[in-house]
Amino acid sequence: MYFFLKVISRFPLSFLQLLASCIAILLYSFNSSLKRITGINLKLAYPELDETAYQALLKKSLKSQCMTYIESIKCWGMPPEYSLNQIKNIYGEQHLTEALANKKGVIVVVAHLGCWELLNAWLNLHAAPMIMYKPNKHKAVDRFMLEARQRLNATLVPTDENGVRAIFKHLKKGGLTVILPDHLPKASGGIYSEFFGQKTLSTTLVSKLASKTQCNIVGLSCIRDETSGFNVYCSPLSDQILSKDLQTSVDSLNQNLESMINVTPEQYVWSYKRFRKVEGNKNLYTSQALDK
Repeated sequence: MYFFLKVISRFPLSFLQLLASCIAILLYSFNSSLKRITGINLKLAYPELDETAYQALLKKSLKSQCMTYIESIKCWGMPPEYSLNQIKNIYGEQHLTEALANKKGVIVVVAHLGCWELLNAWLNLHAAPMIMYKPNKHKAVDRFMLEARQRLNATLVPTDENGVRAIFKHLKKGGLTVILPDHLPKASGGIYSEFFGQKTLSTTLVSKLASKTQCNIVGLSCIRDETSGFNVYCSPLSDQILSKDLQTSVDSLNQNLESMINVTPEQYVWSYKRFRKVEGNKNLYTSQALDK
């Protein structure tokens, strides 16, 4: 598998994106798991869509997700300079540089949107990030990913209490960390908060770090454009994320994530069972959830 991934990463990006488009057509044509979960999530997040708009968004989403996965393999297999060359425009860069300059520490919030793997090389131009790293279950895939991470000027810490403590100290010293908070946390690391209309279990990690350090919170996205290039968007997030009230902070973070995703919802990874734990313990991933 390791050598297969290495070979795949050497193909031209245009060819890989074409391959991803073909795979997406097959996934849409058949009742694939990726299509089913994506469809349920889109109906939950955008119930106002009529059937025509819903099907159009579903097709675009499947295509984008396939591209994201194969673009990530390309990024991991190539040197950092490759990722930098794919970035065509950077919008709001001053928000990051200003946040770094005041030495209060920076949490960069990234959603599973567009090609977030390209951001690693770009961020390393500005700082030496400390990021959490969870080894992949497949050793060959983990080896491939870890090699990519270690080429960058980043410190990897485990996804446990030791890692959280290390990031806290790093922020207090004015450092930068990157967190993708749109995943489903363990019960001990989350509270219920509304996200795309669903009261779902949401991570408290960003909120707790922000509250204790009163650091800067910056949102970052890497969006694929129509010419197959990528644009980076950087923006300050709400000061309410710094609130000492945990519910207020998590609610605000989720609202900010929604705003980031709604810029290009078709480029979000909707195939993840984000609403697996909602208030009332309802199972939203049954066949009934597909009914509009």
